[in-house]
Amino acid sequence: EIQLVESGGGLVQAGESLRLSCVASGFYFDDYVIGWFRRAPGKVREAVACISVSDGSTYYPDPMKGRLTVSSDNAKNSKGAKKTVTLEMNGLNPADTAIYYCALDVQGYYPVDDASLQVDRYDHWGQGTQVAVSS
Repeated sequence: EIQLVESGGGLVQAGESLRLSCVASGFYFDDYVIGWFRRAPGKVREAVACISVSDGSTYYPDPMKGRLTVSSDNAKNSKGAKKTVTLEMNGLNPADTAIYYCALDVQGYYPVDDASLQVDRYDHWGQGTQVAVSS
């Protein structure tokens, strides 16, 4: 069973940083992409970052560039092996308050680009982790 489990959310003050983790397991694909998304109260879900575990390429929407960094561990891509993808967020502000989700794109085209941020590319989702930023 494919599983994605996020962790690392919490309450921080404006200007602080957080590191979110996504542990993905239960699958074996040659190429895949892990995306990070968020949903703020009353707003639609939006992409914040993605990474290809095939070539390590990353992509961010313009508002996130320079503040977010997505990376993955070097775990071998074998069935049952867990893959950890990390999202480091710096300079947080109250507008970053949202539930953050990681998701799996099994088509895994690389290098990733703007098209890789489309929600409908992603087949499997985690349960999310809450990030709250106070002013």
